[in-house]
Amino acid sequence: MTNTFVDELRWRGMVHDIMPGTEEQLNKEMTTGYVGFDPTSDSLHIGSLVPIILLVHLEKAGHKPIALVGGATGMIGDPSGKSDERNLLTEEVLNFNVEGIKNVLSRFLNFNSNEKNAPILVNNYDWMKSFSFIDFARDVGKRITVNYMMAKDSVKKRLSGEEGNVGMSFTEFTYQLIQGYDFYHLHKNFNCALQMGGSDQWGNITTGTELVRRMNVGEEAKAFAMTCPLITKADGSKFGKSEGGNIWLDKEKTSVYKFYQFWLNTSDEDAEKYIKIFTFLERDTIESLIEEHKNTPHLRLLQKRLAEEVTTFVHSKEDFENAEKASNILFSKSFKEDIKTLDEVTFLDVFEGVPQAKISQSDLKEGLDMIAALSAKTNFLASNSESRRALKENAVSVNKEKVGENYQLSPDDLINNKYIILNKGKKNTYIIKVL
Repeated sequence: MTNTFVDELRWRGMVHDIMPGTEEQLNKEMTTGYVGFDPTSDSLHIGSLVPIILLVHLEKAGHKPIALVGGATGMIGDPSGKSDERNLLTEEVLNFNVEGIKNVLSRFLNFNSNEKNAPILVNNYDWMKSFSFIDFARDVGKRITVNYMMAKDSVKKRLSGEEGNVGMSFTEFTYQLIQGYDFYHLHKNFNCALQMGGSDQWGNITTGTELVRRMNVGEEAKAFAMTCPLITKADGSKFGKSEGGNIWLDKEKTSVYKFYQFWLNTSDEDAEKYIKIFTFLERDTIESLIEEHKNTPHLRLLQKRLAEEVTTFVHSKEDFENAEKASNILFSKSFKEDIKTLDEVTFLDVFEGVPQAKISQSDLKEGLDMIAALSAKTNFLASNSESRRALKENAVSVNKEKVGENYQLSPDDLINNKYIILNKGKKNTYIIKVL
């Protein structure tokens, strides 16, 4: 077995806190470790990629990963990093979300593997649903003092009244106990000795290790913890968000093209950090890439490789190739043919924010002259005279091919049977949508 798990994570910048003895345990024998995912949505966004990657690294190092979906804890809501009480989800919504998250996790971890360290997928609702409040209070609640729970940062911040915090309900106060019991349950039933998560989870995770110790004796009481840093951006803005909101791991929520663009548009400083965290490239490869990038930053080699690796990991090689082709399509020498190979979603992503005007199929049937196409029918240009002048200056293109005043738009110009791209000069692009 390769015992390089912590070393591997350390050079990648993925270790924030680690409990004494954790590294020794991982170097000693195959160890089972888990990460929890709360079903606040029916998918996961790229903020969840780091814990997923932790589990993949754990498996690659010969250890056994458990992915826990919090069907029970999701009913309560984790107070960590939150300034106010979460809205409680209905059981129906939670069940839907749990299934969605299971589907996402199954793309990265093979839960049907026959390997000795095959990943396991569990839902904490399965063991919490029949736990009565009285039993939980007696068996679990008496093990941890209120003083211990109050000392956690996630609790202190909420009770301090700072930063607009509005206190904490008993419901959320119990969250760390339930998460702690998860660790105990997995420890008892799956010999799970390690819990991992983001650095904001340290309080909840250490409550779990404490509960394992207090509910067991001797060797049975061993439990370990490790967290990774929360991902930040060099400019201080929140990681994982774009102008359109979260970047999801589901192509129905965030198209592959937009996903690819997110990584491609990473700053140099962030790309150097992210290529270590979000890819599985070897150290030598990454260090060579970083050096090459520093010598020729205008080629954006780091960003291109980062976007390729993450898009392929989350989606597929084919999806990456299509997204790359779409990204380069505006500069393609065979634009007219290439643009027609894009599906409508990707086409609209490529031209997001470009002014659009609608015309009818009947407008095209007899042919639409270019002056009308630029002004009267679309208002792209202010007047017929401005349109005429642009055409005479050879500044107008249809689907990236120059046209003159006598050119008429026809159904042959349609892309995806619906769109025509007009350009005036190099900087002004317009889309005609034919209904």
